[in-house]
Amino acid sequence: MVEYRTTIEGLDVSAFHGFGVGWRVPLAPNTLKRVLEGSSHVVVAIDATTGNVVGFINAISDGVLCAFIPLLEVHPSFQHEGIGSELVRRMLEELNELYAVDLVCDAAMEGFYSRFGLQSVSAMVLRRFDRLESINLREAH
Repeated sequence: MVEYRTTIEGLDVSAFHGFGVGWRVPLAPNTLKRVLEGSSHVVVAIDATTGNVVGFINAISDGVLCAFIPLLEVHPSFQHEGIGSELVRRMLEELNELYAVDLVCDAAMEGFYSRFGLQSVSAMVLRRFDRLESINLREAH
C-alpha cells in the first residue's frame, strides 16, 4: 500500500535511496532530501510497509502566479503502478489556483503529461551537468 503526503517531515535521509536511474549524475539521497525541503510544494509517495519514499514530485512557486515542477520520480521497482499519475494529479491540485504551471520534459514524456492538460511549448534551458557532482559532495557534509 502506498500513502501520499504533502510533507517530508519525519522522513530520514535513508528513505530516499534508489532515485535518479538514468541520470548522468544521480542526486545523492541527502541532496534529494534538501531539494525537497527547499521546494514550495512537495508530494511524496511512501511505501506503508517499509516507510521508504517510492515516488515524489516537487514544485517551486511564487505563490501568486506561477509554479515550476522540476522533478517527478518514481522508484524503478514501483513504476507502472499509477504512482506517477497520482503524484501529478495531487500536485496540480495543490497548484490549482495559479495561472501557470510549467515543467520541462523529454519529448517521450509529452503524452504522459498531456493527459493532465499540459501543453507542449518551446522552452530554453541551461544544464550544467558538471556541477551535479560538486552539489552532491557539498551536501554530503
